[in-house]
Amino acid sequence: MVPFSFAAQELRLGAACALYWAEEQALLVADLHLEKASFFARFGQMLPPYDSRETLGRVAGAIRTTGARRVFCLGDNFHDAEGPARLESHAAGMLDALTRATDWVWITGNHDEKGGPAPGTYLSELEVSGLLLRHEACPGETRPELSGHFHPKLRITARGRRIARPCAVMSERKLILPAFGALTGGLDAGDPAILAAMHPARNIDALVTAGERLARFPLLREGQPAS
Repeated sequence: MVPFSFAAQELRLGAACALYWAEEQALLVADLHLEKASFFARFGQMLPPYDSRETLGRVAGAIRTTGARRVFCLGDNFHDAEGPARLESHAAGMLDALTRATDWVWITGNHDEKGGPAPGTYLSELEVSGLLLRHEACPGETRPELSGHFHPKLRITARGRRIARPCAVMSERKLILPAFGALTGGLDAGDPAILAAMHPARNIDALVTAGERLARFPLLREGQPAS
């Protein structure tokens, strides 16, 4: 995981779209969208029903790598309110083991109920050591804020090829995490909806891990009008 600073805190961004906050021994992930495949299967769109296993396996791997003792899921945790009831036994066992091994907090998003049968603590938002954790960035918020919701992706052309990669989006006071779920799409990091959610901001960057370094791609610079 690659270190960087945000709002006077030292964080680490991993290639698997997780964020580690060493001071709090906390892993942060956004937009798991567990049981998305089974949701679409109910309407005749048959997808391989293993997205929850894959997503939870990736969470488990990130916990092992970082040694995290706390997990904050920043909303859209299940794809719909009935998702926890559709978890097959293997995935349900994985989730139970993870939530027993860590202090697990579900920040609720627009796809979530305010509470649910999955183990853990349910909150609409939470402030931890000066950082506000919520699902969707609030335009005009001046407190340092971590969120998800938008599934940002950086789209660039390299050597004649169009490449899209999940990315974080960061300004001086806001950080939007990429979607962590195995079955999630994405919105262009420079989309006006994301740029509007980041304000007030002087500079906005897309962050992508590249091996042992963090690549920054400018999305907005002070004095430049938002597109």
